[in-house]
Amino acid sequence: MTAAADPDAVRHRWLDLGDQRIFYREAGREDAPALLLPHGYPCSSYEFRNLMPRLADRWRLLAPDFPGFGYSDTPAAADFESYTEFLDRFVEALGVDRFVLYLHDYGSQIGLRLAIHAPARIAGLIIQNGDIYGDTLGPQYHALLDHFDSPTPEKRQKLVDAVSEEGFREEFLNHVSPEVAARIPPDLWKLHWPLMDTPERRAISVALMEGLKANLDWFGRYQAYLRTHQPPTLILWGPRDGYMPEASGRAYLRDLPDAELHMFDDGGHWLLETHLDAVVPLIRDFLGRVHARASAERVPETAEA
Repeated sequence: MTAAADPDAVRHRWLDLGDQRIFYREAGREDAPALLLPHGYPCSSYEFRNLMPRLADRWRLLAPDFPGFGYSDTPAAADFESYTEFLDRFVEALGVDRFVLYLHDYGSQIGLRLAIHAPARIAGLIIQNGDIYGDTLGPQYHALLDHFDSPTPEKRQKLVDAVSEEGFREEFLNHVSPEVAARIPPDLWKLHWPLMDTPERRAISVALMEGLKANLDWFGRYQAYLRTHQPPTLILWGPRDGYMPEASGRAYLRDLPDAELHMFDDGGHWLLETHLDAVVPLIRDFLGRVHARASAERVPETAEA
C-alpha cells in the first residue's frame, strides 16, 4: 500500500529552511487540525514514531528534528532562542497557523517560548514531563544546579562526559523500575548516539545543558503565559523521573487549575515508549474536545457573516 493510499502512514520528509536542510516526520491530511511535536533531549522526532500513526486518521502530526539532532543539518551553534525561531519558521513554511503543542523535556520550554511569541497560534497544550517550576526540580538536577552556582572545569567535564552513549542510556532509562525499563528499546540510545557523536553536535548538547541556567529565568514567564491565556491543557506525567518528579507535574495546576492531569504511577520520562496504549485514548479525547471547541467558536462568526 502506498502512502497516498494510506493517509495514516508516517511520511519522512526534508525541508530547506534558509541554509539548513531539516528532516521531519508528518502524518495525516494537510487540511486536518495540527499537532506540533517538538522533541526533547537526547532524542529526535524518532520519539513520536509510534504516536503519530495512532492519531493520523483525524489530525495532522508534525515532528521536526531540531538542527543538530537526528537527520537535520548541524548549525554552528544553538540555544533555546534559536530553536524557538526554528519552530516559528518551520510551522510558517508548512502553512500551519494554529495547532496544539506537545511539550516534553526541554521541548516544553522551547515550545512555551513559541507560545509566548505567538499565543493566537496555540489551540491547546499537551504537557508530558516538561518542567517550568524551579521549586519542584528533582534530585537529578542537583549536579547541574551546583555547576551553575559554582562552576569549575571538573564540574563542566561531568556535563561533557554525560554526552555519550552511556549517558544517553541513563537519560532514557532514568528512574523507572526494571519491569518498565524493559519496555524502552535500546534503539533509542544505540541509534541516536552515532548521529550525535561529532564534535559539533556534542558541543551543542553541552551548550544546551549549560543554557538551562539562563532558562531558569524564563520559568516565571512561562507560568505567566499559562495564567494569562489559560489554554486547554492535558497533562500526562510519569513521576518516576529523576529530573521531573510528581510535584513537577502537579505544579502546573497552580497556573492551570482547569487542566486535566493524569499521573502514571509507574511511568517515567518517556511515556510514549512505556505507556503508549494508555496515553493515546487520552490524547485522542483531548484533541477531539479542543477541535470541537474551536469549531463551535467559529460558528457565530459564520452566522454573522
